[in-house]
Amino acid sequence: MQAVRFHGKNDIRLEEIPIPVCGRGQVKVRPAFVGICGTDLHEYLEGAYLIPTAPHPHTGEQAPVVIGHEFGGTVSEVGEGISGLQVGQRVVIQPILFDETCAACQKGLINCCRKGGFIGLSGWGGGLSEYIVVPSYSVFKIPDSISLEVAALIEPLAVAWHAVTLSRFQPNDSALILGGGPIGLAVLQVLKARGARKVILSEIATKRKQYAADFGADLILDPTKDDVGARCLELFGGEGVQVVFDAVGRQSSIDTALVACRPRGVICNIAIWSEEAVIQPNYFCLNERTYVGSATYSAGDFQQVIDTIALGLLKPDPMITLVIGLEEVEERGFKTLINDKDSHVKIIVKV
Repeated sequence: MQAVRFHGKNDIRLEEIPIPVCGRGQVKVRPAFVGICGTDLHEYLEGAYLIPTAPHPHTGEQAPVVIGHEFGGTVSEVGEGISGLQVGQRVVIQPILFDETCAACQKGLINCCRKGGFIGLSGWGGGLSEYIVVPSYSVFKIPDSISLEVAALIEPLAVAWHAVTLSRFQPNDSALILGGGPIGLAVLQVLKARGARKVILSEIATKRKQYAADFGADLILDPTKDDVGARCLELFGGEGVQVVFDAVGRQSSIDTALVACRPRGVICNIAIWSEEAVIQPNYFCLNERTYVGSATYSAGDFQQVIDTIALGLLKPDPMITLVIGLEEVEERGFKTLINDKDSHVKIIVKV
C-alpha cells in the first residue's frame, strides 16, 4: 500500500509498504480524509521531537513512521474479540496510545500515560496510508450526519473541548482567545456551542480574523493595534474575562492574559512553547487566579465532540480550506502551510 512516512527533518516520503495485518483486539481501517496538524509541521521543520529515534516504550517503533493523526475512515476488518463494530462502518480514530494499566489511565487521564504515544507519530501506523490497524479503544463510530471530511476535524475539536473543560468555563462566562490559528478557532467554536456570553479573539492575520468572524467571535482585536488586556478590562467593568485561552505561547501572550483575566479567573495554556516565560507568582496569588495546562484530551472528550456535531451545535465544515491528494502532502500540504499558513485553517488529505 501507499503511505507517507517521516524519515527525518525535512524528509517525508510517499512509499510502498506492506499492508498491516489485523490481530485480536484490533480494527483495520481505511482512512478517508486526514488533517495536517501543526505538530506534523513542527516535526517536519525541526524534528524529530515526538517521533521516536529510538524504540518507543509503547510501540517499540522508531523513525521512519507513517504520519497523520487527525482522521476518520471506514472499517475494513474487525479482529477477534471485538463486538459492536462491522465492516463498512464509518469511524473516527482517537490517536492517543496508552497502556491502560497505569494510575493515570485508570482515572481516564489517557493523555497523561507515562508510556503513552500517538498513532501517526509514535508508530503503529498513521492516517496518511491506505490502511491502518489500530487498537479497538481508538475507534469511535460516527453517525451518517457527520461527513468523513468533518471526521478529520474531530481530533482538533477534542483538543479544544478538553481545554474548555479544564478551564472551568461555565455557560454565560466571557472568554478571551489569544491566537486565531486552527486550535484557537476550534476553541471559539466549542465556547459558542457551550453557551459563552461573549468571546473576544486576538489575532494579527487578516484572513484568520475573517475566519474568527465567520465562527461567531463577538469582538476581534489586533494586538499590533489594540491593547487587548486593557480592552478586556474596559468591556467587563474593570474586572476582565472569566477565562483566557493562550494558543500563542509567547511572553507577550501570557502578559496579556494576566491583564485580561479577572480575580479568580482561569488562564488555560494550549500552546506548545518554544521559549521560556517569566511569570511573577504574585499576579496569581494576590488575585487568586489559576494557570492550567491542557494537553490533547482525556477519556470522553471525543464522544462529546461527536455528539455535539451530531446535534448541530458544532458546525466546523468551514475549517477545511483545501483538500489535496496523498501524493501532494509535502508540496501542496506541508509547504503551503509553512509559506502561507495565515490563509488556511485546515488542509486535509484525501486518501
